[in-house]
Amino acid sequence: MNRARRESLNCLNADKETLEFFAAQEQTRPSPDESQQEKFPGSGGPSRRNRSRSLAYGLTWAQAMNGRAVTPGDMYGINNADDSSWQGPWVNNNAQAGGASANGSGAAGVAGEEVDPHRLHHHQGTLLDSGLGGGGGSVGAPVVGNNAKSIVTVNAATSTVPTTMEVAPGTSRQATMTWESTLERSIRSIVSITANHVRSFDTETSGAYSATGFLVDAKRGIILTNRHVVSPAPILALAVLSNYEEVELKPIYRDPVHDFGFMQFDISKVRFMQLQEIPLSPERARVGLEIRVVGNDAGEKLSILAGTLARLDRQAPEYGQGEYNDFNTFYLQAASSTSGGSSGSPVLDIEGHAVALNAGGASKASASYYLPLDRVKRALTYVQAGQQVPRGTLQTDFDYFPYDELRRLGLKISMEEQIRLQFPNETGMLVVKTVLPKGPAADQLIPGDIVIQCNGKPIANFIQLFMVIDDSVGQNVSLTVVRGSNSRMLTFDFLVQDLHSITPDRFVEVGGGVVNELSYQLAHSYGQPCGGVYVATSGHMLASASAWRKSIIVAVNNIPTPNLDAFVQALNTLPDGARVPIRFYTLQKAFKEKIMIMHVDRHWHKCRMAIRNDKTGLWDFTDMPPPPPSKPYAPATAIYPTINAALHPAPVIMPSFVAIDFHLPFLVDGMKATQFYGTGLVVSTNPPLVVCDRDTIPISIGDIFITFANSVIIPGRLVYLHPHYNFVVLTYDAALLANTPVRPATFSNKHLTQGDECYLVGVGTDQSPVIKKTTVSNVGNIGTRECSPPRWRAMNVEGIKVDDPVGTQGGVLCDGDGLVQALWVNYSSQDEKGNDITFMSGLDVEAVAQVIHPFMRGEYPRLRALDVEFWTMRIAAARSLGLTDEWVQRIESDPNSKHSLLYVLSLLDATTPCGQMLKVGDIVLELEGRVATGMKDLERARNVESVNLTVLREGKELCLVVPTVPLLGTDTNRILAWAGALIQMPYKAVLEQVSNVPQGVYVSCTLYGSPASTALRPGVWITEIDGIPVANLDEFLDAVHHHENKVVRSRQGSVCEVALKRLSLAYCNKRLSNTVLQNQHMQAHLGYHPTSHAAAAAAATANHAAATTTSQGVPKDGADVHPHDGAPMHAPENGTGPMELTQSPPLMSESPTMGNSDDAAQSQGYVRIKIQARNGTVSVIAMKLDPIYWSTTQLLPDPESVSGWKMVDVQ
Repeated sequence: MNRARRESLNCLNADKETLEFFAAQEQTRPSPDESQQEKFPGSGGPSRRNRSRSLAYGLTWAQAMNGRAVTPGDMYGINNADDSSWQGPWVNNNAQAGGASANGSGAAGVAGEEVDPHRLHHHQGTLLDSGLGGGGGSVGAPVVGNNAKSIVTVNAATSTVPTTMEVAPGTSRQATMTWESTLERSIRSIVSITANHVRSFDTETSGAYSATGFLVDAKRGIILTNRHVVSPAPILALAVLSNYEEVELKPIYRDPVHDFGFMQFDISKVRFMQLQEIPLSPERARVGLEIRVVGNDAGEKLSILAGTLARLDRQAPEYGQGEYNDFNTFYLQAASSTSGGSSGSPVLDIEGHAVALNAGGASKASASYYLPLDRVKRALTYVQAGQQVPRGTLQTDFDYFPYDELRRLGLKISMEEQIRLQFPNETGMLVVKTVLPKGPAADQLIPGDIVIQCNGKPIANFIQLFMVIDDSVGQNVSLTVVRGSNSRMLTFDFLVQDLHSITPDRFVEVGGGVVNELSYQLAHSYGQPCGGVYVATSGHMLASASAWRKSIIVAVNNIPTPNLDAFVQALNTLPDGARVPIRFYTLQKAFKEKIMIMHVDRHWHKCRMAIRNDKTGLWDFTDMPPPPPSKPYAPATAIYPTINAALHPAPVIMPSFVAIDFHLPFLVDGMKATQFYGTGLVVSTNPPLVVCDRDTIPISIGDIFITFANSVIIPGRLVYLHPHYNFVVLTYDAALLANTPVRPATFSNKHLTQGDECYLVGVGTDQSPVIKKTTVSNVGNIGTRECSPPRWRAMNVEGIKVDDPVGTQGGVLCDGDGLVQALWVNYSSQDEKGNDITFMSGLDVEAVAQVIHPFMRGEYPRLRALDVEFWTMRIAAARSLGLTDEWVQRIESDPNSKHSLLYVLSLLDATTPCGQMLKVGDIVLELEGRVATGMKDLERARNVESVNLTVLREGKELCLVVPTVPLLGTDTNRILAWAGALIQMPYKAVLEQVSNVPQGVYVSCTLYGSPASTALRPGVWITEIDGIPVANLDEFLDAVHHHENKVVRSRQGSVCEVALKRLSLAYCNKRLSNTVLQNQHMQAHLGYHPTSHAAAAAAATANHAAATTTSQGVPKDGADVHPHDGAPMHAPENGTGPMELTQSPPLMSESPTMGNSDDAAQSQGYVRIKIQARNGTVSVIAMKLDPIYWSTTQLLPDPESVSGWKMVDVQ
């Protein structure tokens, strides 16, 4: 049974390969075509947003990639002509007032998890597959109208506006216009935008995407695009101009409701082209107008789509509940067939004016939806003046109904006649659709009210109403409505609320998750009051309580949390490691609250507040105060429940069972889930030892909690991970159990064989005892497949099958006296399609006893094994491979023979002596002088440094002396987090899937929204950084530090340089060798000191590491060094104090031009990385670093901490 509760961490967002590995509930974003479809009244079909979403590889794993640089292709299919080819006059008409069209501004949202009847036009391809480095994205591209009067060109160097070109007297302006000349000019104003949500926030989830924008103020470098491109979340964005110059963008305004926003760039950074702006002319929009939608449609660099405006009064499209949606506005509609990647494209008329802004379209039809520009022009004037755009709200959603429908709601014919006389072009009026609880209009307006006046003046459309509301923020307005069938006229006074005040601009990072206050957007979507603590992504801590994305936290530790400030105050009272109740509900089921236990995490992840800074376009982080001191666990006594004697031998075994919870903070070592639980067995109380399977505790990094008698919970610590067999050994502090009657299990000396009767005693999912008398049906090999991503799997072991096993979380097979003969454990693997599978089987206790007995003697187990995977072969098959009759007779005459032979199925590490001497297909004839016919015969190699093997290879008998390898009982002992990538040395499961192991560091995971998620893929090796080879983690850090020194010198005054953190060679005065850290970690597990032999072995290992490595941790010529070996150390003479690193020479001599600021890649913050895939493919990529949101940290063993690990910032 699969006992992993899956939940992906942050962020930021996964490609198709990744999503196959991580079916994470809150991070998975369906593509527009995969979204649930629902017809929306008045639409020609389901609709979608047209932003291009690049799926990152965050918190997930993928196959190794043939990585390539993110280099733009030909972005535009039309070359810019010389200025002499311009036709017609171009007068600066940018300040022209908008027309009286009833087309308010609207917005479109990102495709959601639930209903997605429409689509936004942002392209959802990957950055790596896009010609612009981020997939197609026309979000924000301008729309050209037929009656445009001017395009202003600005020289980027001088910021001067050229003189206008005059038309000969008597020449018609329209006569001089052609689509070819108009598009040729307009393309210069259109940019492709690649952006990255660096954190999940509000309606957005972290990840990369691309879109389009167009220049509306060339003097100030202001670009107009969609709101779902600018995004309320923290982003980093880049604009690619028509001549392929790149400039950094900063978001300066995003409308809280309507689908438009502005970005800005430094025009001085544009060196090789003149900037031109496109004027906004919403008054030119009319039915029948011929238009062109120009932008990055479907990721095709530049597309030009033709259409004709068919509607000016379409309802705002809906993109799904819980996602960003526009409302309180009309939309324009045309059959231009825009698709993903065209969001933000300008809708142009033949004179080059933007008459609308492309936003979304129907998923199964050619209809496209455009946002009118009336409110956009108003907002632009405030942005140009450096002022906040006034936006008011009544927290009420209005709809536009035709007159016939209004009469059914109570509108009298006499009133209709008056309205028609005053507004002859209108076909209906506004009706109240929804009113949010606790809003300004709550308890006064009700759905169905017909709005006829505002401040005593008749109104008939959105623009007329919101011109008043937006200009009355903080003031009272009166609204007159007609209500009910009796047509009562009611007038209400409302205080207009500032719309920005209910649009969140800050969040808290806690336990790897993100929380912010519930926004007006989400409140409107679910009919909830604004405010409350909203879970944007759960991360490690909130996931421990199953508080997933789209949950609202009501209380923490019984402290109410009505807003973010209250949540922070409650959080500051919680010590690290505390287990506290948390009350919450999901927005989908707001009527149903839940209470769960949350494990407080302040040691794996940072806890800090982020506030948006619209001046810099970045978010400013402030670390929260340290938590109060953790309270020590108090000793407690528990009593085991009484079990009916008729269930014998359950009363004997049950006091030995414990429940184990394992919380994994990072997806490393091939992990795809973060929460695990299962059953353990106490095998010793002095020292205290617990055994469980590796499906409960798969790796060494994480928090372990052990529950005794369903009553007392105490922390546990890992002491041994068996690399081949499916069990781990834990320890705990026995003093915390006081007088709890824990009974260690007793092992039997009798091995189970086929046909034996035994009892299966286990623990059910409700922690109740499960017992059944059964018969052993088979004892055979445990077969597991290589997993993707690579993770641990059992091998070289036999499993015990029983008849009709009952469902349990785990247990034992025992005799009638309660003596344990085998552990009943869960195995995890994958089928031929790559789907995860699990199955239960028995593990003979003899394999466990080999590890337990040394611990009970106060020693660390020193076991060895052959580092290959074996399987068994029938004698008949071996005959076909050259097995002689003499060997057949010896095998068949052996009393313990199963009439089979062992053969080498695969090599686990081709770099070890064992892997180099043996070959796949070798048939083992003799092992230590005796025939080997089953997996148990491999036990002869457990305590020897080499074994004598006689193998049959290609029809020839060979006698070999094969070295064994130590079974250290540990796996990964160091993790680096750099640029959003989790980097480690390759672990065993990776090495067994690679024939030629690259020299480098291994990328285990990339986090959503990080630089690594757009350039790297999990499962590759980083072999060089800026041309500097890296063979281990220390060399990698040194190379990164060297690169950042060059960036600091070349990026004087850039935005990123302000926040750039230099990685120092002295990042840790205690940079101990991994071997020594590993031994210290193991010694601390049971609180004893190793024997003199173990200490001598550790010292010898450390001395060998120092003797075989350079000062930079690089192996000397001819030296054999474990890939985890680090830099050499010198201990202080007095034996105390921190160890000091030897002085390292420069990584490479700098050339005279190394610090030159003309290095384009360095000046833009890029680092060149050479990567190698598992298949040997080598690629070089350029990755843009983000030191603002993604710092460098490392995870190291810490025997003093409860978890056994500590997180250290690399300064």
